[in-house]
Amino acid sequence: MDAPLMDQILTWIEAHPLSSTLIGLFVFLVLVFLRDITQKTHTIQRNFPIVGRLRYFLEMIGPELRQYWVAHDKEERPFDRTERSWIYATAKGQNNNFGFGTTEIQYEPGYPIIKHKAFPYPEAKAYIHNQDPSCIPCLKIIGPKRKFPYRPYSIVNISAMSFGSLGKNAVMALNRGARDSGAYQNTGEGGLSHYHMEGADMVWQIGTGYFGARDHSGKFSLDVLKEKVGKNPCIKMIEIKLSQGAKPGKGGILPAKKVNAEIAAIRHVEEGKDCISPNSHNEFTNVKELIQFIEKIASGTGLPVGIKSAVGEIEFWEELANEMKQSSLGPDFITIDGGEGGTGAAPLTYADHVSLPFKIGFQRVYTLFQKEGLSEQIVWIGSGKLGFPDRAVVAIAMGCDLINVAREAMLSIGCIQAQKCHTDHCPAGVATQNWWLQRGVDPEIKGKRAAKYIQGFRKELLSLAHSCGYEHPGQFTGQDIEISMGMNRYQTLEGLLGYKRDEVKFTKLQDYTVFPKRQA
Repeated sequence: MDAPLMDQILTWIEAHPLSSTLIGLFVFLVLVFLRDITQKTHTIQRNFPIVGRLRYFLEMIGPELRQYWVAHDKEERPFDRTERSWIYATAKGQNNNFGFGTTEIQYEPGYPIIKHKAFPYPEAKAYIHNQDPSCIPCLKIIGPKRKFPYRPYSIVNISAMSFGSLGKNAVMALNRGARDSGAYQNTGEGGLSHYHMEGADMVWQIGTGYFGARDHSGKFSLDVLKEKVGKNPCIKMIEIKLSQGAKPGKGGILPAKKVNAEIAAIRHVEEGKDCISPNSHNEFTNVKELIQFIEKIASGTGLPVGIKSAVGEIEFWEELANEMKQSSLGPDFITIDGGEGGTGAAPLTYADHVSLPFKIGFQRVYTLFQKEGLSEQIVWIGSGKLGFPDRAVVAIAMGCDLINVAREAMLSIGCIQAQKCHTDHCPAGVATQNWWLQRGVDPEIKGKRAAKYIQGFRKELLSLAHSCGYEHPGQFTGQDIEISMGMNRYQTLEGLLGYKRDEVKFTKLQDYTVFPKRQA
């Protein structure tokens, strides 16, 4: 095309902007029409050119549309609108009360009722530690025989979510929230990053990939672990992950698009390739070797060491309890993850059908250790959709000493349950490495919201404990909760599950506010 003609066209476009825009749009649609009608990959687009593309767009934003315009308040999964509203309001410091009575079906099987006392514990007598009315310390010290025992300031803490699965701003926000509320944060199997260094207590999780604690050949290195623990006094415990609720018996999955240079350097893996952890550890293959591995880490670092696992076969737990009883060695804490849990990528069948739900899994493991006389010397941590006061009360009444929350913590910093965690296109900027999407998460503002969520959670837990005549939520028992068995039929949690949790020899709350210090 010669220059004069091009000048004439550009002059005409400049003089007729509306007409030129309409003509350009028409040409574009014609090209799209021709492409759709000739391609053979997508049937809908071939049969319905241009219009067929709308289907894929609507399918892509379907979860968001259903959230706001289609689904009822109690209909969505994994968290319905009322649950998310409670978290959002709590995190923002807004009114998190609801009006006009309950919308729950209280005769529905499985519905819990917390039984209040006629004479509650007077809130005027409540002990306030360090000017924090939400402080709820753990009633047990973790690893009392280790060099650096640990008593968590908070019984509500942030569960395992790796940097890589979450973006750097989200990790920093959660760390600041944990710091300001006195909670600890679990690194997830992705290992310790500098984004975890905002001041919170840390639990370093070691998975099958040994990320951050391995040598250049990919094998576990105690020397690397000891060096990092020595340089970072914020690390209070080590957690060995055997499995997790979303994908038990399968390694963690970090898609290639999330494995940037920074994550590759932290994990000691290749950039731009799927980072898939093995489905089993190579440092141990049986219970005796697991206990040896635990003791090797504990003696090398001086820290309490525990395990995290979903529950499937019971034989492993029987053997573990037997070996611990005989040797007086083994984990200082056990985290039981329910099949309801899961924050990142997982195959659908694993997420839906592999591993027992929390209540069943915990009941089987806890009672087994009770029979061996070991349950009182272990700190029990519950995980799996427990980020609400009523569910936490049930877990505590079953025997949990601590509660770990993951997705609820994500919601507190802006997650909208778009369920795009595995795509790197999280619209809220939480579960993505996309720099543009991440910029929407301000670590300072979102950190304050995470702190308010944890503090608000604890305040409501304390309020429930006081209503039931207790000073500390750790005093709840299975007699304090009744579970609906159908119309006009309720049974105590204790009677339903068939066991009593260990007796809590509680004195007064201030007796549990002495926190052992780990020096650098």
